[in-house]
Amino acid sequence: MKTRHDDTTVTDWSRLKQDVIQYAHHIGIDKIGFASADPFLMLKERLYKHREKGYESGFEEKDIEKRTHPERILPEVKSIIAIALAYPSRMEAPPKSEPGNYRGVMARVAWGEDYHHVLRDRLQKLERFLHERVPEIKTEIMVDTGALSDRAVAERAGLGWVGKNTSLITKEFGSWVYLGEMLTSVPFPPDQSIEEECGECTICIDSCPTGAIVQGGQLDSTRCVAFLTQVKDEIPEEFRSAIGNRLYGCDTCQQVCPKNRKINFTHHQEFTPDSDAAKPLLKPLLTISKKEFASRFGRSSGSWRGKKPIQRNAILALAHFKDKSAVPDLLHVLLEDERSVLRSTAAWALGRIGGEDAMLALKKAKIREKDAMVQKEIEKALINVENVE
Repeated sequence: MKTRHDDTTVTDWSRLKQDVIQYAHHIGIDKIGFASADPFLMLKERLYKHREKGYESGFEEKDIEKRTHPERILPEVKSIIAIALAYPSRMEAPPKSEPGNYRGVMARVAWGEDYHHVLRDRLQKLERFLHERVPEIKTEIMVDTGALSDRAVAERAGLGWVGKNTSLITKEFGSWVYLGEMLTSVPFPPDQSIEEECGECTICIDSCPTGAIVQGGQLDSTRCVAFLTQVKDEIPEEFRSAIGNRLYGCDTCQQVCPKNRKINFTHHQEFTPDSDAAKPLLKPLLTISKKEFASRFGRSSGSWRGKKPIQRNAILALAHFKDKSAVPDLLHVLLEDERSVLRSTAAWALGRIGGEDAMLALKKAKIREKDAMVQKEIEKALINVENVE
């Protein structure tokens, strides 16, 4: 259907919409919906309140007007196409942790190939399809890192509804979906949003390990474990134990959601996890090189912040398991690693693990350490180690 915009009827756009839906399913898109490009005014109000309360992570687009006005991104925009791809919630034959060989865990969003690449590939195929049908069309693709809220667009497009844990929940796949969207200059007829909500259920709020989910469906990103695992600085002490053995991200609020019960889809080969990368051994991570890290984790979305946050989280995980066999590895970090954040975290971990070897390691490090922040952490750890059974 090669034609000018102003010569095309509503019927023509409806017909093209059906062609797009059919093609989307052909190329492996699980859900597709169409939304108007009107400003997201209710979202804008929430985002300004979110900012006032200090709930922002710092990873999002700073310009709230741009985040809520599609025309700020694509002046010619008339509609938005939203897509969703399902990913696995369970791992076939996961590797087991054993004393002395404990493992960390990557969140499910980071199990397979980086979803940014996979969804962008699907959207680019849709884009080419549209350009063949409407040569003068204007488009803009976004996956996660774009200015717009993927969830807000997907909800308006009828893909699902946003639960109290702030995840988009679909009827077929629960919240185990990746989201992306394409702004277009074509006035596609919009789909209806889904009128559903969580009701009285508060399981996700009650189960959040750091109390990051606020009543009313807001997320305090600064307390969210998924955010904390990605920062490069020290994690505040009040949250360190809550990290557990998580190396990247957190799935707790999705795991406990009743809408996700017994849901597991494995039909996208790109998202099939490498079990040793999804649940890696902890101690080898402390000395992994940049080259080794890129080789093992480079295909995962969890690698975008580099190896430092994952190494720090691995240290916290060793403390979580109270792995006494890791004391020599932690001492090596304390004495040899150039990064003060890792040395400081290693000191805290030794204080949590306890025992005579941990005590000796901390005393040895105290003599050599020059950084005031690390020194302070060592001193606190020495006091704490005496109280660890």
